[in-house]
Amino acid sequence: MAQARTFEELVNEGSSVPVEGWDFSWFEGRATEQRPSWGYSRLLLERVGRADAVLDVQTGGGEVFAEVLERAERLPGRLAATESWPPNVEVARRNLGRLGAEVTEVADEGPLPFEEGSFDLVVSRHPVMTVWPEVARVLRAGGTYFSQQVGVGSNRELYEFLMGPQPPSEERSSQRAARSAEEAGLAVVDLRQESLLTVFKDVGAVVYFLRKVLWTVPGFAVEKYRDRMLALHDQIVRQGPFKAHAERFLIEAVKTA
Repeated sequence: MAQARTFEELVNEGSSVPVEGWDFSWFEGRATEQRPSWGYSRLLLERVGRADAVLDVQTGGGEVFAEVLERAERLPGRLAATESWPPNVEVARRNLGRLGAEVTEVADEGPLPFEEGSFDLVVSRHPVMTVWPEVARVLRAGGTYFSQQVGVGSNRELYEFLMGPQPPSEERSSQRAARSAEEAGLAVVDLRQESLLTVFKDVGAVVYFLRKVLWTVPGFAVEKYRDRMLALHDQIVRQGPFKAHAERFLIEAVKTA
């Protein structure tokens, strides 16, 4: 029978795994997260197939966008993507460049470096933030913004285990996103939300997750939360996997004029 791995071994492993890109295959056997019932990639594929010019905002390593493009029966005439983190920019250029997509390094909160009305489809999966006036500006009249986003209170059980009770925030709420879209001149045509079970089987997986999904515990570092991480490890050993709930919402909005 294999000897149980120690807290130090698990934490060291979770701290050493590279975090560039948006590939979560390392979690296999160590953590799981339910997927939304709507199927973002499938819906995106349908929309890409009808588009002439597509922009993927905050593409990460471009993995999801590249997978969709590879499955498309036809590629739009123009493909572009933005990403803010330099290591991810390089990964995205490798993943998307071979498919003819231009990848540009752009700050999450910065203006999009494209002319007004450049795209008939703007997409984004799990953006850090959405600058709605910029999305509306680069969309053509009749164009669509299609996005799956992280909802308010996502993985609350995990971040409150580490940080204690946190005040409620509407920063990532679906209703706030819908209001912001409409204020920017877009008409929301679809808005859905789901709560999805997330399971962490060891503390190393938690460490890697918090290093990769930075907004869960802002400024996370193992040493900063060492006592709580040890408590989490002990709880998993005694009681089994730690469970939380990821909040996701889907929003689709059309530029009417």
